[in-house]
Amino acid sequence: MLKFLQMGGYAVYLWPSYALTAAVVALNIYWARRSLHGAQAEARRRLATLKAAS
Repeated sequence: MLKFLQMGGYAVYLWPSYALTAAVVALNIYWARRSLHGAQAEARRRLATLKAAS
């Protein structure tokens, strides 16, 4: 197991790149979900405005 974690001496370069990739993916998911919730809230506001104007 230790040999795997050392990655043949390249662990210093590989593990940070894995961590950075995981962080970018997590941020992308977070921002996409936040954007979706914002768009849904905006759509609800617009629908409420349209219903109130009718």
